[in-house]
Amino acid sequence: MSIKVTRKESTSTFLGLIINKTVFFSAIAVVICSIGFTLIFEEEADYYFGIAQTFVSAHGGWIYTLTVNLFIVFCLYMAFSKFGTIRIGGKKAKPEFSMWAWFAMLFSAGIGNGLVLFSIADPVRDFLNPPRLAGEEPALIAQEAINFSFLHHGIHGWAIYSVVGLSLAYFTFNRKMPLTLRSAFYPLLGNRIYGWMGDVIDIMAVITTLFGLATTIGFGVGQINSGLTHVFGVPSSLFYQVIIIIGVTLAATISAFSGVNKGVQMLSKLNVRVAATIFLLVLILGPTTFIFKSYIQNLGSYVVNFIDMSTWTESLSGTDWQKTRTIMYWGWWISWSPFVGTFIARISKGRTIKEFILCVLILPALVTFLWFSAFGGTTMRDILLGDTVMIAAVNDNISTALYVFFDKFPLAIVLKSLGVILICSFIITSADSGALVVDSITSGGKLKTPPYQRVIWAVATGLIASVLMYGGGLNALQTVVTISGLPFAILLIMMCLSLLRGVREDYQKAERKEKLLERETYRKNILHLVNEEREEKNLKKIEPEEETEKKPNTTDL
Repeated sequence: MSIKVTRKESTSTFLGLIINKTVFFSAIAVVICSIGFTLIFEEEADYYFGIAQTFVSAHGGWIYTLTVNLFIVFCLYMAFSKFGTIRIGGKKAKPEFSMWAWFAMLFSAGIGNGLVLFSIADPVRDFLNPPRLAGEEPALIAQEAINFSFLHHGIHGWAIYSVVGLSLAYFTFNRKMPLTLRSAFYPLLGNRIYGWMGDVIDIMAVITTLFGLATTIGFGVGQINSGLTHVFGVPSSLFYQVIIIIGVTLAATISAFSGVNKGVQMLSKLNVRVAATIFLLVLILGPTTFIFKSYIQNLGSYVVNFIDMSTWTESLSGTDWQKTRTIMYWGWWISWSPFVGTFIARISKGRTIKEFILCVLILPALVTFLWFSAFGGTTMRDILLGDTVMIAAVNDNISTALYVFFDKFPLAIVLKSLGVILICSFIITSADSGALVVDSITSGGKLKTPPYQRVIWAVATGLIASVLMYGGGLNALQTVVTISGLPFAILLIMMCLSLLRGVREDYQKAERKEKLLERETYRKNILHLVNEEREEKNLKKIEPEEETEKKPNTTDL
């Protein structure tokens, strides 16, 4: 099913760039002003942004909780309803990438270095500060700590990405619309998406993407520096962190210049291969049987407690654990959704809706759970056995926790080196795929633009991270990104309604077209049969006449 939509051309050429001038220049202006404000008034920004975050968590937390659960229901409905067989790009569309390459790219863009940074830190922090079981047996607290880590890094987050990714993929490849966030709202807003409403949506997407990437790079660089300190003795300082950002930006620039088919795909495959190597080494050198047993038990506990944890809002407990942990994660996932969703849409042509949902929603979560069971689960076991080394490491600096964990294994130097490579690769992949996404949005949804346009945004992301790291303000910016998740949550609900309306309209049109074709085919078949019958009757009339002519006249004899 491929249905074209009437649209106005909103792009123009400026100094060789193909851009939507309103989105391009407005986004740049907002970014510069925001960075300037954050640097000049850092203390004030931290204070007021903190107040805003507290207000959003206290009064908007239930909105987050409700919406992220609705997204899962919506995704499952789309997968298993009659719409699940619809192919992104039309019936004859073929996937641009192999299943392996596709999964590697969506996984690398979606989870990034969070998989490495939080797989140990989150279970330990939730064990030390239990959400609901304070005073209970340590084993129960440890299990719930793993359960909440699964909640925060699992299906709910990928459901958010699935909503945005599927919406953009459908409207881009099935309705031939621009690959920008505004396109997903066409069934609700019509051609108004090509006016100021669409511009506002795209500007918000660009800003959250740039700031989200900048904060991720900034905090990820701290983990890289910690790894270099552990492995090679490189001092941990602002100078070296800025040098690392420059290196990451340079690598991301080269990758972004080469495009999706080369740079991003190659780096994504590298990410998965390095991560798989680290996991296998931990599995072989560590408690192999325990890891498998832990994975099965953790999956079961997560499934059993899924609804209870997913809908828990602290309404009767009077605590604020969820406000500072779960709500923060939902805001972070939602604020990242324009970036990751747009990138997933870009690489998903040729997949059916059912295939898209099940692969994006389930597969990354299962891989994440396995990783958390190996790293977080093993850490929980050691803590219950009386080993407090990891507690001290997480309390000291969560960026060093992974490397302290590796100290317990043979070949620790190999594991640490691979860990540094993995974090670098994840951050570079996020930066270059982010550059591709921002370029697509600011160019009015063009899938092909001059390579140096992508380079501009890769460099811009590195500059934002460097400036904020040097002048301070990363924490304030991270708070802003988290707060911005609330208005985006409302937008995503509208996006679900818009996608459902659009798919239903197109499905009904396709059904009517099919029925018309069936009627036309039936009419042609009937006409064919009627014509055959007439021919047969004509032949029967002709045959007796011929026989009469051939028969001798007896009267003449």
